[in-house]
Amino acid sequence: MIPSILKHSAITSMLFLTIFSYKVNAQQVITLQKAVDLTLQNNLNIKQAQFTEALADEDFKQSKFNVLPTLSANPQASYNHGKSQVAGAFTYASSTINLNGNASLAITLFQGGQLRNQILQNKLILDADKTATAKVKNDLILNVVTNYLTILTDQDLVIAAKQQVALAQITLDRTQKNFDAGNLTKADLAQAQAQVSTAELNLTNAQNQADLATLILKQYMEMPATADISIEKPDISKLTDIKTIYDPSEVIKTALTVNPDIKLAETQQQTYLQAIKVAKGNYYPTLSLFGGIGSSYSNQAKTQTLIQSGVTPIGYVDGTNQLVLAPNYTSSLSPISFSNQLDNNFNQSIGLSLQIPIFNRFTAQTSVRKAKLSYQNAELATQIAKNNLSKTIIQAVLDLHASEKSYQSALQTFESNKEALNVTKQRFEAGLVNTLDYNTALTNYNKSQNDMIEARYQMIFRSKVIDYYLGNTISL
Repeated sequence: MIPSILKHSAITSMLFLTIFSYKVNAQQVITLQKAVDLTLQNNLNIKQAQFTEALADEDFKQSKFNVLPTLSANPQASYNHGKSQVAGAFTYASSTINLNGNASLAITLFQGGQLRNQILQNKLILDADKTATAKVKNDLILNVVTNYLTILTDQDLVIAAKQQVALAQITLDRTQKNFDAGNLTKADLAQAQAQVSTAELNLTNAQNQADLATLILKQYMEMPATADISIEKPDISKLTDIKTIYDPSEVIKTALTVNPDIKLAETQQQTYLQAIKVAKGNYYPTLSLFGGIGSSYSNQAKTQTLIQSGVTPIGYVDGTNQLVLAPNYTSSLSPISFSNQLDNNFNQSIGLSLQIPIFNRFTAQTSVRKAKLSYQNAELATQIAKNNLSKTIIQAVLDLHASEKSYQSALQTFESNKEALNVTKQRFEAGLVNTLDYNTALTNYNKSQNDMIEARYQMIFRSKVIDYYLGNTISL
């Protein structure tokens, strides 16, 4: 009995350890690089952009195929009842089975340069879609980095909030003892209890913010909301080489050459310029070379055969009185074989076709005007993109300068409030200050700690934004 119980306990323990081990191993540790990699691999917006790119690639391939000749075959079989022509003959029959077949080849020799210009335009469209895909990726990388830093900020705020709860609880315990000893009033005790409730509320809010930021990161990586992940926290204290001084004009100069928004606008502008050349091709004639072969068969096609069937006297030769005989013939109709009909009815053709546009209800002129207007609009779009980028970069540089100053100020405030709290705590323990003064110092410390954490991450984020516009790899 005892061995059975031991065996059962061992199995239960093994199952428990297996389940526990699975849960531990199931949790994914997400670094910033892994978050970026999973986003680039799984995000649906990227896949959608890649599908658009693939469609443009097919259009580009087809425009190159359009310069090749077209070859087609047209076999036909029919049963005709009533008077109809016999295929391959100048006779008619009341009931026929006809087989016809032909093949044709055509190639465009000249079309106003439209075929070549269409190839160039579709290549530019493909380049634009590739740039659009790169833009989606770049934007997502920036969003992931932003969200990752938000999670780190929120996690530090959660840690700070837990410390604040613990500190408030210690204060409450001490206040409770002093109240029980008759050294403090019930108002002092209520204020300490309120301080704990406030700290716990701040902890709940901070945890909710961290959970929400983590959920957003999961959505970028296309992970289930229930996925168990932990965010690897880099050692921010080692980030001592954060550059905060930039020349806006130099940043703008570099960004204009690497930013995907500008590349996309410029490529689309070139696409519309090429569209003007395509539209102008409608002014020119189209010259085509064509050729064809064909043959036919009918079950009613027959051939006439003459058979000699004796002779008939038709007279005498003068002088010799020799009898002149003429042969008699009878005719018979016999079907023409399938192979003979195909051979007899075989025909070929070759020629040139010239189509000259004379009046097409001004569609060519309208197409050219619309293409020019689209190009002019693309020029404006490119300039607007450059202006917006310049404005955004100048603002980003100013924000970075301001965030660096804010961080230094917040850091000094935190250190001052930390020292003030230590002094006030010592005086409170000695009974030299009341609960209100101590809680005020504690509140100031908590707020300055949160402000310092947020300012530090804000400065890091602003610096990474400049790296993004410079085309540098964003890492922590």
